[in-house]
Amino acid sequence: MSRKKDIRNIAIIAHVDHGKTTLVDAIFQNTGAFRDNQQVNVRVLDSNPQERERGITIFSKNAAARYKDHKINIVDTPGHADFGGEVERILKMVDGVLLLVDAFEGPMPQTKFVLRKALELHLKPIVVINKIDRPQSDPVKVHDQVLDLFIALGAEEDQLDFAYLFTSAKLGIAKYSMDDEDHDMSLLLDMIIKEIPAPIGNDDAGFQMLITSLDYSEYIGKIAIGRIHRGTISPGNQVAVVGPDGVVGKGTVTKVFQFDKLQKVEAKEASSGDIIAIAGIADATVGMTLAALDTPELLESFEISKPTLSMLFSVNDSPFAGLEGKEVTSRKIRERLMKEVMTNVALNVEETDSADTFRVSGRGELHLSVLIETMRREGYELAIARPEVIMHNDESGTLLEPIEHVTIDIPDEYTGVIIEKMGRRKAEMTHMGTLRGGMVRLEFEIPTRGLIGYNLEFTTDTKGEGILSHVFYNYQPFKGKLPSRESGALVVSEAGICVAYALSSLEDRGTFFVSPNTRVYEGMIVGESTRGLDITLNVCKTKKLSNMRSSGTDDSLRLTPPKILSLEQALEFINDDELLEVTPQSIRLRKKILDANLRAKATKKANA
Repeated sequence: MSRKKDIRNIAIIAHVDHGKTTLVDAIFQNTGAFRDNQQVNVRVLDSNPQERERGITIFSKNAAARYKDHKINIVDTPGHADFGGEVERILKMVDGVLLLVDAFEGPMPQTKFVLRKALELHLKPIVVINKIDRPQSDPVKVHDQVLDLFIALGAEEDQLDFAYLFTSAKLGIAKYSMDDEDHDMSLLLDMIIKEIPAPIGNDDAGFQMLITSLDYSEYIGKIAIGRIHRGTISPGNQVAVVGPDGVVGKGTVTKVFQFDKLQKVEAKEASSGDIIAIAGIADATVGMTLAALDTPELLESFEISKPTLSMLFSVNDSPFAGLEGKEVTSRKIRERLMKEVMTNVALNVEETDSADTFRVSGRGELHLSVLIETMRREGYELAIARPEVIMHNDESGTLLEPIEHVTIDIPDEYTGVIIEKMGRRKAEMTHMGTLRGGMVRLEFEIPTRGLIGYNLEFTTDTKGEGILSHVFYNYQPFKGKLPSRESGALVVSEAGICVAYALSSLEDRGTFFVSPNTRVYEGMIVGESTRGLDITLNVCKTKKLSNMRSSGTDDSLRLTPPKILSLEQALEFINDDELLEVTPQSIRLRKKILDANLRAKATKKANA
């Protein structure tokens, strides 16, 4: 056993929007990964269209930079708590972590979550205080907060003596102290080579690799990604897939890929210590071990956190079904969901009593909404039910529910309303402190149920100035009933096309989600009622024409602009008796029972 002195394996971990992907950009610029005249996107690793639009990393990605005869394998991990399942696995591939912390915000919930995982695995940390160019930032104070966090998480002595650096990834500068002159990112690269231990390798023993993530290609099938624990591998080699119960499959390696800059590059051979991708093993599953046939030994695996939220995905059966999407049958939806489970390990898909409905469970609303958005872009039509929290019973039979740790940064004047709203949702405050610039930081423990539908309200209450982030904390006994949506829905009474004349006369009933000339059907929800009950109304009513009245005067009507809901906002808005109709071109809200008379009978029956 010897150390591979020319390789370093490192993961970049941080809270969402603290600058991980921008830091990777700066590293690549410094190592000459791009030509001088090459057009390079900002956040070059955010290759998925949704990642670019949302400005967050959703899928972990592998890349490699070459610096001073060393190969540095870099794994960019998601910062949002809903994609924490990616981070837990990735940390098994690396020997050290770059912990990135915003110089203004300081350690946030996801910072604590990922750092705890890294410390448990005894990984060597390097702390990077990023965004030192941000107004009102206090990098030195944040450094002290990070040290306090290490102590609070029970870090070992050598982990407490961590190397640190102050950077602005956006400007491409780094320095050891805030009093130093600005330097380029070579300081960080030198620190990685010096501080992060080289991987231990043994090329002479039988091949062994833990599968930490999966990719999929239409041309070469399943691709297993992981770090070679020992031995070497080449195309044509036969390997066994080993699980806790022994060998579960065998296969022949068709291609071996190494990571170079931003691409996978085919290799004739790969040796221990390197992070690689292997094609050709159909039985490969995350958490399993690939091993030589003559030494099929299992590597210690990892536990993937269980899903906390589930939704029912059904075939779209609205009057507009099949008008916009290509894939509308339950068979196609099932195939797509099963394909997703192959690579998205934190996701769970179960069949229900109905052949047209599937229960999809994930780590949070964002985790599931990213899947829904991906499917609609691929031409699928779906009907989605309200998100439900997954509860379970402990050994004594007590009903437990998931609890989230919430951190809220808001201007001081909104403190009262936020504390009141959180209290109504059974939240318990654990910390309150002041930040610079008249901001207050509040920390709560709240049932996951209490957060469903709260983002929209929070944005309104803080006039868009508040920041809310949360991470799964633990399971606690069921907290009792929570208040449901306080407002009712505006429901269409007959099919047709929305008319400005009708909308203008109904504006006092609530806030509309649709504009004139929108096609609607009976039972479709077109707005939010000002009262606490549903109102059925006719938005297609036209003006009766006569000699004295012409239709032309409609042009002068001034309507309040409609409130257009995003996918996440629509998921938060719907109640238990409502569905979200998702098609490639539209997001519509509707009642489960479209007919008003049948709906009234069902409500009466439920109340009885």
